[in-house]
Amino acid sequence: MRYIFVYITIPTKKEAEKIAKHLLKKHLIACANIFPVGSFYWWKNEIEKSREFVLIGKTVEKNYARIAGEVEKIHSYSTPCVVKLPAEFNKNFGRWLIGEINR
Repeated sequence: MRYIFVYITIPTKKEAEKIAKHLLKKHLIACANIFPVGSFYWWKNEIEKSREFVLIGKTVEKNYARIAGEVEKIHSYSTPCVVKLPAEFNKNFGRWLIGEINR
């Protein structure tokens, strides 16, 4: 089983919590961490700066396409950032994660 982190940037804490709960209820992720960040990026030929929130979901690789699709449906950004990052988890955490997403 290949584990991954899914990294998603979101404009508000409220929306980040909404997306986390949505993915959790569908058992696409086993858990999520949300934290504030400062972001710099190109938008319409200008460098922008904003406060955002990052949601990191812990899951398995086979769920990535569904997660990206769900996020694109409910995210307020027209081009949401949904990134898959490889991860290794300790044995007990991995077992717990598999149990939660397979419910």
